[in-house]
Amino acid sequence: MKCSLECIKYCPRVRTGDETIVIGDDGKPVISEELCAGCGICVKKCPFNSIQIIGLPEELAMPTHRYGENGFALYGLPLPQPGKVTGILGANGIGKTTAVKILSGTLIPNLGMPETTWDRVLEHYSGTVFYDHFKGVSSGRIKTSEKPQYVDLIPRAYQGKVSELLAMVDERGLVGEIAEILDITRVLDDDIRHLSGGELQRVAITACLAKDADLYFLDEITPYLDIHQRMECAQLIREVAEKTTVLVVEHDLAILDLLADTVHISYGTPGAYGVITQPKAVRVGINEYLRGYLPQENVRIREEAIEFERHAPRTEKGERTIIEFGKFSKKYEKFTLTVEGGKIRDGEVVGIVGPNGIGKTTFIKLLAGEITPTRGRLDLDLKISYKPQYIKTDINTSVQSFLLAINPRFSESYYTTEIIKPLRIETLYEQNVQDLSGGELQRVAIAACLGRDADLYLFDEPSAHLDVEERTMTTRVIRRFAKNQNVTTLVADHDIYMIDMISDRLLVFNGRPGRHGVAEGPYEMRNGMNRFLQNLGITFRRDPETKRPRVNKPDSKLDREQRKSGEYYYTPEE
Repeated sequence: MKCSLECIKYCPRVRTGDETIVIGDDGKPVISEELCAGCGICVKKCPFNSIQIIGLPEELAMPTHRYGENGFALYGLPLPQPGKVTGILGANGIGKTTAVKILSGTLIPNLGMPETTWDRVLEHYSGTVFYDHFKGVSSGRIKTSEKPQYVDLIPRAYQGKVSELLAMVDERGLVGEIAEILDITRVLDDDIRHLSGGELQRVAITACLAKDADLYFLDEITPYLDIHQRMECAQLIREVAEKTTVLVVEHDLAILDLLADTVHISYGTPGAYGVITQPKAVRVGINEYLRGYLPQENVRIREEAIEFERHAPRTEKGERTIIEFGKFSKKYEKFTLTVEGGKIRDGEVVGIVGPNGIGKTTFIKLLAGEITPTRGRLDLDLKISYKPQYIKTDINTSVQSFLLAINPRFSESYYTTEIIKPLRIETLYEQNVQDLSGGELQRVAIAACLGRDADLYLFDEPSAHLDVEERTMTTRVIRRFAKNQNVTTLVADHDIYMIDMISDRLLVFNGRPGRHGVAEGPYEMRNGMNRFLQNLGITFRRDPETKRPRVNKPDSKLDREQRKSGEYYYTPEE
């Protein structure tokens, strides 16, 4: 589709002779913020949904950084505190990564001006808590180490053995110790291209923490890691923070709650502007974010609160069985998965839980027909739609063309209302699939999976790279689709909140990661959660305000009481 300059044609002020919208040097329309009356006509007329008109409070007059005229603007910065872990919580696309780049010195904050220098930045922040930080960063006195958000891209930037990569960054001489804690010693001699997502994530964290730095930035530590690995990483990062400064961007609320000492809320409009608040106590900040209202700033960041139902575990409803399988197994050279057999009912959503390397993805591939059992049989006379754990990005077409090729009905009102709008796919329609970020690609892949005509829908880690709001909405979309269409859905994920909200029953995987796995169930929710968490030695409690599950500190009073009662997640009154 070609731009026909609808914004210029229909702008009332342009039609009266004002230069509210002019053609820039690159041939694209440029809107004057000073002359724009904010009528919104251009927003409605633009066929590409490329225009947003947002009224900002007067106190946000000067941005910390702005990406060109009419470009994204960031207001405020998080404040790293020595000896503590500072967290950033907010939606994707509203400046968290930009803030990290600024604090690390890889991006000079331009204060909304076309050009700037470190001298101008230091003058602006003179007398503030940020002056010493920027003075140290600009002079090279403060060294930073950063773990990137998308670890999937590491094999593109580096080729060779894991040990060789880590040796290049082992400035503290601690690679061996960190590798032991994060359980990656067995992959040190492997080629970086052959690692799984979870292994790449732990290698990236090891590389970041092995450097000798004054400030460590970790952008999303949880994607592809199981709950136990997430907690191990959180404990390691807290130990590192005791002697230095750590800043973490994280969407897993349970881990952020466990990991951070203070948290900054990031809010705004994705792609337009972002605001980072002053630091808050972790529990207070997370609860304010979930409620959607920040009392100190007197700002409502969301129309509705994100709610966690304190529901009783769902029970069987007696629906007909759609899948029934006996015992079967899949054997590889170093790993064997044994499935004990079970029944899955029509229209239910079954969560799949277990540590990494235990066979969850192998099981899903067996159901999808991508691989076959070594022993036993698995005959499914069903149409199957499958979203894999690792999504291919070699599709050279627009998002809209990609989805319509899967199902022309994506243009109909039902699919638009139930899938496209909730997952915010419309804003991506004109983008090439190859150019999408990890979170955007995940949402498109979920929509594509739901768009296929099938009896059984399989999702392998749909929460990866999604923010808190996107995870909540994705959970609602998948569950509502399954119930409305009466189709069976299996979801494997490590986000305990998503699994709790989406599942009717649970398949539980146990065993020895990397060696052998056993799949049992499905179990009703209470039994399944207890089996799963007992093996990990983790208990949860409910926050009294938001009802969100929170991880109990090991060997705390609550932890001991719940272990003794055998209730690792749900309380007796639920």
